[in-house]
Amino acid sequence: MAQNSRWILMVPAALCVGWGVPLSAQNSAGAAGGIAADGFLGTLTLGESKRPVQTRTATPVTVIDEDEIRDRQAGTVAELIDSVPGVALVNGDTKQGSGISIRGFGSNQTFGSDQKVLIQIDGATRGAEELYRIGTQLFTDPFLYREAEVIRGTVGSFEYGSGVVGGVVRLETIDPEDLTGGDPGAALRQTLEFGTNGSGVALSSIGAWQPTEDLGFLVNYTRRRLGFPEDGNGDIINPGREEIDDPSILVKGKYRFGDAKAHALEASYQRTKSSQFDVPYDSFGNITFFGNVDREIEAETTILKYAFAPTSDLIDLSLQYSHSDEQVDQSPVSCPASPVGSIPPCSGLLDADQRYETTTVTLKNTAFFETGMVAHDLTTGIEYINRKRADAFSAPGGEDDRWAIFAVDEIAIGTAWTVTPAIRYETSDIQGSTPPNDGNFSTDALMGGLSLRYAFDNGLAVFGSAAYTEVMPILDDLEFPDRITQTEKSRTYELGFSYDRQGLIRDNDTLALKLTWFDSELWDVTSFVGGGPDSDPLDEIRTRGVEIEASYAMETGFYVDLNATWGEGDEVDGIGIVRDWRNQAQDNLRLTVGKVFDDTYDLSWEAIVADDIDTGDPGTSGSGYEVHNLRLTVAPEGNGVWQDTEFRFGIENVFDAQYTPNLASRPQPGRNFKVTLAKTF
Repeated sequence: MAQNSRWILMVPAALCVGWGVPLSAQNSAGAAGGIAADGFLGTLTLGESKRPVQTRTATPVTVIDEDEIRDRQAGTVAELIDSVPGVALVNGDTKQGSGISIRGFGSNQTFGSDQKVLIQIDGATRGAEELYRIGTQLFTDPFLYREAEVIRGTVGSFEYGSGVVGGVVRLETIDPEDLTGGDPGAALRQTLEFGTNGSGVALSSIGAWQPTEDLGFLVNYTRRRLGFPEDGNGDIINPGREEIDDPSILVKGKYRFGDAKAHALEASYQRTKSSQFDVPYDSFGNITFFGNVDREIEAETTILKYAFAPTSDLIDLSLQYSHSDEQVDQSPVSCPASPVGSIPPCSGLLDADQRYETTTVTLKNTAFFETGMVAHDLTTGIEYINRKRADAFSAPGGEDDRWAIFAVDEIAIGTAWTVTPAIRYETSDIQGSTPPNDGNFSTDALMGGLSLRYAFDNGLAVFGSAAYTEVMPILDDLEFPDRITQTEKSRTYELGFSYDRQGLIRDNDTLALKLTWFDSELWDVTSFVGGGPDSDPLDEIRTRGVEIEASYAMETGFYVDLNATWGEGDEVDGIGIVRDWRNQAQDNLRLTVGKVFDDTYDLSWEAIVADDIDTGDPGTSGSGYEVHNLRLTVAPEGNGVWQDTEFRFGIENVFDAQYTPNLASRPQPGRNFKVTLAKTF
């Protein structure tokens, strides 16, 4: 794998900029106590970065809060999280024909998912299986969410599911109290966004009503339209598709009751729909020789949740039911003039309707207790998962019933040591519904991990982890008798350190730094076949790399955020030939420098630098590139007409760079001016 190392030179340079310049962030009103000479406990204003680095945990996790969600002006959830180390996109500028890759696993140019990246919305598992050339892991809109969390690797995944090799994406939808502040009354947030490249328009209307402090309702309607964006050369990126006009809706209600408001009920429903007519069947690469189809996609998620949290450290209980229904209806419009391989003209491939229904019931409890100098934060749970798929061309129908039990115990020993063992046991019972794939197949697996963290008194902490998981067979494997009874196995090791410091150069500056090295191995592979003449499944996939997150800020308003990823991987076929891993993302570095003026104006510049990569596969190799983005947020304070009003101005790809990330099948958009106006009434 040939890769340059120019971005590595930027890491110490960026950190030196952070250490040598007074820096801070968007919400620069962080506070800490300070003791004056007369003993008065005063308030110190601390600098805050745009995105805090999660230095207090051994888990490689990144959290994007609601302020950053708005600032990024993302058109898809994939675009929202592509700034996280280890995350790469497959055509992330549109929902259809796009996906998310983490540490080299997840979506790729052929299938929407390889089942090694887990996506959850409010705890409900989302994402289809291996839909050929039309799949996507996530079909929704960023305006629906208040927080996005990305867990990289396996060690932090056992509470959420099995088979997580790449990572977990967890999204939380907006709550009524996010608008009302928890006080009785009503609130409305209206957002209008424009983009010049492709004449994009997004409209979001969020209404919240809180009759009492304990009862709240929310409705969110979002409509996103997009024409035909152009790349850096001025060429239309995907001329075969129609203009996008995707409506989304979220309805939510929350109610607290009982003594000390210990009981809570929550219900939500969300739906996103898209219709496209006379478009290429292949939504990834826009390849036309498969023929054209009319395609309608509809994704729905329904959630019911009960929580019980009395005044006891031993009980924080939740019972959640969720149902996710993802449907793709398509019919042929034009057919290839001649067969494509073994696919006849106007075959069932073009006329296949895909439908996935996932029902999950999860009961879990978190208990805090102490035994001497040892404190336990123990989460235990039991989970039932039913996945049902309709029969379609080259996609056998059936049901997959799973039961799982899990336990994660965060053990604090004194003030220095944190030991976190985690375990998950899961069973799978697959029943095919159509001959000849109507057999019954069962398997089970015990998986788990252990992380250790030691914190020194000077802000430095070191950590390490080891984790093992298994990827259960999926309904697609019903067509392959040698795969349906075999699980894929994976182990991951991680080592790293973090550093927190307040008052590095000046009294109130803040520095946070985290570096994670990982090494993963996947064997008994069934989801990928060998390259070249070898069409049998790969024998082994190995990936390793380093992820860096850093931030530096000062109360004066200047701030620096940095993240970088370096990685490499190998795949070994059935006869022992070693090649570069075809789905390895490019090494990249992302640096943001900004300043907040008078707590009203936030101006930032973001640079993304990616190295050349050559995996030996033209479809997953790419040239290096540099992309620059500018953002300005204006949020006037005080009362009057401008109260609770926000203006956002962004220029994406400032220099109109022409580039195609190595995992993408089409170029990325060129220069795009974006304007967002948001007002809360």
